[in-house]
Amino acid sequence: MASSSDILRVAVIGGDGTGPEVAAEGVKVLKAVAALEGIKVQLKDFDFGGERYLRTGEILPPEAFDELRTFPAILLGAVGHPDVAPGILEKGLLLELRFRFDQYINLRPVKLFPGVETPLAGKGPKDIDFVVVRENTEDMYVGMGGFLKKNTPDEVAMQTAVYTRKGCERCIRWAFNYTRKRNLKKRLTLVAKTNVLTYGHDLWWRTFQDVAKEFPDIETDYNHVDACCMWMIKNPEHYDVIVTTNMFGDIITDLAGILQGGMGVAAGGNINPEPGGTSMFEPMGGSAPKYTGKNVINPLAAICALGMLLDEIGEHAAGASVEEAVKSVTATKLKSLAAGKMGYSTTEVGDLVVAALT
Repeated sequence: MASSSDILRVAVIGGDGTGPEVAAEGVKVLKAVAALEGIKVQLKDFDFGGERYLRTGEILPPEAFDELRTFPAILLGAVGHPDVAPGILEKGLLLELRFRFDQYINLRPVKLFPGVETPLAGKGPKDIDFVVVRENTEDMYVGMGGFLKKNTPDEVAMQTAVYTRKGCERCIRWAFNYTRKRNLKKRLTLVAKTNVLTYGHDLWWRTFQDVAKEFPDIETDYNHVDACCMWMIKNPEHYDVIVTTNMFGDIITDLAGILQGGMGVAAGGNINPEPGGTSMFEPMGGSAPKYTGKNVINPLAAICALGMLLDEIGEHAAGASVEEAVKSVTATKLKSLAAGKMGYSTTEVGDLVVAALT
């Protein structure tokens, strides 16, 4: 936990498209809440993203990791450039940072804020308040695979999912501890596909059962991933914390995002919980290149990511203040969360959150 005498060092990667615009509003709110809470902040901007790649041919220079490793937290805007083929930046920047810094927890709060519409009829903020803990360094994302006879009628493509006991256990244990700390329903739901993926997900199931013995105060639950998608729509109030694999977590968190009103407020953290680890926080929406430079994109997800960053590094009061300020803005100010329809510009929304802090 940071103390008042510590300096909070944050690396800022604005990235592509509207990423720098929303990251700037996150920084604006960080400076404001830091002043109110007496937190000393040191910020450094990095130009990693599509423009740098097009200019230099490199995504992350070798020295980037040594420097970023000195920061406990990274605030990321967005990744994705229309002039760069899909997958290059995502794999070379996002996944590379996750793997290199062993950010093995992807944390996605799913919370419907007041004043925000959900597509679920009859559901409100009291019904949609759960968290998805996604394993973040294994599964299909390890990049194991290849082609045989590529570009021929006999082509074969293989993509291998990898699961380890260590990877499963550290994620599941973290999720149990998080459920205990969250202290709401105290229910942890494992989402997998044990009836079909009978090797890798059997490992997940057995590990979940083993770790659960150490947490008798936590109610355990299990959903196949297809059933989870159904129940998230029908009865989202059932869920407290979900723990799941990398691939399934990637999918169900996008479904969860629309339940909370869309990507305009969906934030996430890529967390290395170990002492001295570097974690990264980001809005879940893309770079939205068609809105670049128009000052119309919704920055609330980036601001929520900043709130998560503060909470994770131990500045819990500051993190809670940011979330309450965002709730105040959604409840009383915005006409919509959609770009260009908020009733305010990007920078004005940031100003509204700053004003709500005080």
